Amino acid sequence: MRDHRAFLASVPVAVREAMVDRSDGPGLRHLAGHLGAILAVGALIAVGVPGWWLLLPVQGVLITFLFTLEHEATHRTPFRTAWLNDWVGRLCGLLLVLPFEWFRAFHMAHHRWTNLPGKDPELAGPKPATRGAWVWHVSGLPYWWSEVSLLAALVRGRVTDSFVAEGAKGRIVAEARGMALVYALAGLSLVWTDVVLWVWVVPSLLGQPFLRLYLLAEHGDCPEVANMFENTRTTFTTRAVRWVAWNMPYHVEHHVWPMVPFHRLPEVHGLMREELRVTADGYTGFTREYLARRPGWTESGKV
Repeated sequence: MRDHRAFLASVPVAVREAMVDRSDGPGLRHLAGHLGAILAVGALIAVGVPGWWLLLPVQGVLITFLFTLEHEATHRTPFRTAWLNDWVGRLCGLLLVLPFEWFRAFHMAHHRWTNLPGKDPELAGPKPATRGAWVWHVSGLPYWWSEVSLLAALVRGRVTDSFVAEGAKGRIVAEARGMALVYALAGLSLVWTDVVLWVWVVPSLLGQPFLRLYLLAEHGDCPEVANMFENTRTTFTTRAVRWVAWNMPYHVEHHVWPMVPFHRLPEVHGLMREELRVTADGYTGFTREYLARRPGWTESGKV
């Protein structure tokens, strides 16, 4: 069977050129819908409509899944205009406490060394080995500790990751310090109003577990090999999930052809569907199978 390089080499040049052609329109329309949903749900929470607390996890999912847009922006594929990709990525990073300039370097290293131990920075933090570790991971608490610690280090000018180029360190530190200032002002606003708490902070805490579950499916339990058809998983899911995740459930498609804009990934899926080797039928199905491969609640595997 072919690997991802052989597949790409087999695609006609005209098709390859068409697939990587970028434009601002689809991205701006999708962004308007996503941000519009966040603002609309946030407004309902802010004014305290009856049952407003039921909207908190909805708002959380909408906010935390901006991660998929930030991820796409590192490739500069959602929009043709370069600065638009960068500033949208920075906005997403601000909302997620995930510095965009640092994440760009991290994510490029992930694409270069996908799922290869000792090289892929995503593997620096091990995937859950037991069901107890899975609960801790999915809670989102390790994520928040990691990102707050990272931000604190960057604010102090400490950029030690090997995947960060020397020339990028100044931008990374400057961005982190700007983010810290915004967070300080947001915290100060709590003296007068709790809107930030209920529209952003609490929803983000509630939404992070959904994102953790989603992200585990991308490479969790995939073979640690260089072939993108084997080290990455595409998950078949609903239109709503594909929409909020900017089509990233087509994850094999994205890794094989990372310069294709999000809105063309369904077409790429049509081209390579017969090549896919690691797939899941929905996130519930993936999670069930993932947990079935895990021992009990202790590191030793004893239930």
